[in-house]
Amino acid sequence: MFPLHKRLTKFGKKVMANFTLQGVPTHLSGHLPKAGSKAPDFNLVKSDLSNLKLSDLKGKKVILSIFPSQETGTCSAQLRRFNKIAAGKKDVIVLGISKDLPFAHKRFCASEGITDVITLSGYRDHEFGKSYGIDVLDGAFGGLYARTVIIIDETGKIVYTQQVTEMSNEPDYDEVLAAL
Repeated sequence: MFPLHKRLTKFGKKVMANFTLQGVPTHLSGHLPKAGSKAPDFNLVKSDLSNLKLSDLKGKKVILSIFPSQETGTCSAQLRRFNKIAAGKKDVIVLGISKDLPFAHKRFCASEGITDVITLSGYRDHEFGKSYGIDVLDGAFGGLYARTVIIIDETGKIVYTQQVTEMSNEPDYDEVLAAL
């Protein structure tokens, strides 16, 4: 049997190797869409179990705050920080996206006072992680999403991307704010 990275190459999948989890190299399903490209649509689940598509938000500026699981300290901090950012930006919608179940999102947001981020679960939409190149393929967080921030303008074009290269680090919030 080939090691995972050789199997992925053999089967023609693109992998990103400059990503680590506590210093251990980890592979992703691809690369982020390029700035200027049309953002891939998705159909994710809100905490009330209804669906939300990116196309439903056309005409609005959207921040995708993507993280592995709100059950980790870094992800919780990311959600809290983007809640503060969203509260100060009436023209921006912030989506907090992970594979956590909608029930967990609802419970977490209620206990933390998160009211300005719409949390979305990717547990049903298996194409989201692939189309954005953020599925973690191996390691301890295999099957989850990589910590990523994407800004989409009112026309549906990607204007900014940031993929944290060490999963345990938070995004560069100052850079995100500057990109807005």
